[in-house]
Amino acid sequence: MYNYYGYYSGTFYPKEKYVSGKLLVKQVENYIDLSKRLVIAKEFIVSASYNILRNLKYYQNRGKDLQDYIERIEEFRKQISETNSIEELMGVEGNIRKVYYESWSIIINQDIDFDKRVKRPPDNMINSLISFLNTIIYTKNLSQIYQTQLNPTVSYLHEPSDRRFSLALDVSEIFKPLIVDRTIFSLLNRNIISEADFESDSNFLKLKDSARKRVLQELGECLSRTIQHRSIKRKVSYEHLIKLELYKLIKYFIEDEPYKGFKIWW
Repeated sequence: MYNYYGYYSGTFYPKEKYVSGKLLVKQVENYIDLSKRLVIAKEFIVSASYNILRNLKYYQNRGKDLQDYIERIEEFRKQISETNSIEELMGVEGNIRKVYYESWSIIINQDIDFDKRVKRPPDNMINSLISFLNTIIYTKNLSQIYQTQLNPTVSYLHEPSDRRFSLALDVSEIFKPLIVDRTIFSLLNRNIISEADFESDSNFLKLKDSARKRVLQELGECLSRTIQHRSIKRKVSYEHLIKLELYKLIKYFIEDEPYKGFKIWW
């Protein structure tokens, strides 16, 4: 369910049918033990930051001068392995995101004053698009989690809480650069969305209904796009990549198979 502004309010879902006590115990064990929790949380940030760099290098190869941003993020990435707490790790992640968002004024062709993330409320069209699409990718991840035996309330990077499914937030970090960010770049650089598609309501900038449909169509096309998977040797959609990521987590919990987060290889 979404509110008037198009942001996530809550979820109605059927009774859980994929239940595994053994997997739940393993999930909780890996949360309670800080050293084990950090292994998973660090891998989320390693993968997310790698995918951020892939986006920057993609546009660098197409004539955008992004070398300074790439080098700064590469330096921050070196700090990930040295962190000893979730707070330190989140601090490094925040620095990477800050530099990344500063680069968007070069990546995006439209003249938009954007260099930092503002959430409550979004203060410009890019922040509004990020908030809206982050909400959608969060629910897409949650939907995929429901199709596995993982418990969506036990998380590692974000703190578990009473009123959110924080594992979906964790996994979303990995896929935001591929799905959310690339969708935004496409929408703005192809002039599918412009300032005329937003309206201001009590200092809250939101998409008009007609524009929201175009955004969702573009996102749907991104999620359904396919890629030849290197491991399973067949084409899979971007959306299915999320489920494959969850299966890797399950194998890590149950079979102690080393977990390596998804990294864009194309």
